[in-house]
Amino acid sequence: MRQLEAAGWTCVHDPEEPKGEICVINTCGFIGDAKEESINMILQMAERKKKKKLHKLIVMGCLSERYRAELEAELPEVDAYYGKFDFEHMLGDLGSPSDPRCSRYERKITTPSHYAYLKISEGCNRMCSYCAIPLITGRHTSRPKAEILDEVRWLVNQGVKELNVIAQDLSSYGLDLEHRHMLPELIDEIAQVPGVEWIRLHYAYPTDFPEELLDVMARHTNVCKYLDIALQHCTDHMLGLMRRHITRAEQDTLLRKIREKVPGICIRTTLLVGHPGETEEDFEALKAWVKEMRFERMGCFAYSDEEGTYANKHYTDDIPQEVKDARAAELMAIQQQISGEMMQQLVGKTERVIIDRQEGDYYIGRTQYDSPEVDCEVLIPVNGERLAVSGHFYDVRITKAEEFDLYGEIC
Repeated sequence: MRQLEAAGWTCVHDPEEPKGEICVINTCGFIGDAKEESINMILQMAERKKKKKLHKLIVMGCLSERYRAELEAELPEVDAYYGKFDFEHMLGDLGSPSDPRCSRYERKITTPSHYAYLKISEGCNRMCSYCAIPLITGRHTSRPKAEILDEVRWLVNQGVKELNVIAQDLSSYGLDLEHRHMLPELIDEIAQVPGVEWIRLHYAYPTDFPEELLDVMARHTNVCKYLDIALQHCTDHMLGLMRRHITRAEQDTLLRKIREKVPGICIRTTLLVGHPGETEEDFEALKAWVKEMRFERMGCFAYSDEEGTYANKHYTDDIPQEVKDARAAELMAIQQQISGEMMQQLVGKTERVIIDRQEGDYYIGRTQYDSPEVDCEVLIPVNGERLAVSGHFYDVRITKAEEFDLYGEIC
């Protein structure tokens, strides 16, 4: 988008009624629901094109990276398809070749101006049984540390205060660069960049986790006490079938170490139910484990059989969809109760909160334990005597708690 604007285009994100000549849809191809959402958006925009409300329709991203030939055959009304990494070809085809004055990391910031996502690597070598990411993105490739730090400084100069550091596999950062774990030193150096107020980490892998990172998190106050680490399951039987290369005992030891070294940390995880071979005993063990571990934040997905994955080739997707969905709902009901109990413990305490926006009679903010769009929010009643400003931090006394939201007053 920044390159397009440098060439004279105007980019508008997701308008209700596109006014421009060209619509570019960036798709996801990770799981069935995401693919369906992408297809529905393509069909919706194709219909607008038929009504002469669009001049050209372009599709790019992960879905067309995997299924370009099929999409071209099924949806010929799309003018051009590009893969996940084909944006330079798209620019050239639009008559807007890359502008060398724009560095690789400069961007059009589409999030609220006070936070941004910082991708430090692309791809994954783990080859879990159910996951199509390596098929889409290829092998794990780390970005050079110097380039990342330049991007951090550029973002700070644009007014960004909060960095959500992301990768398909944070734990492997640096292994392809210097054959060693470089994530701890990268986060340590980002934390020392003036103007960086919050750093939050998504998504770590439990196998071969760089434990030195915990010392960095404990040492820097601007590294949020928050770690998104996808665990997927707990029984040795299922961890083996999923090809996670870790045991229940090793996972539990790591979780204890994380909580010991970073007291008060918020652990966010995702779990997968309905994977081929998951027995009732496996699921009962998973429920008991969730109750035991009491994750501060948790999401749950039902297994989606994805073409080309190990599970698709070697296992039979033999668990009915209604059983998958029921297991996911049951697990989330357990988590809802746990979350509610934990949130109640915050009532009467004061937390540092960043304000994201105003909605109706409330300012909407987040604590360091909450990532944008996926976690809990703090609702603060609008008070004409004490106006809050988006992107600013405030000390907020928590007055009320629900399962997934807090209410508070600015101190």
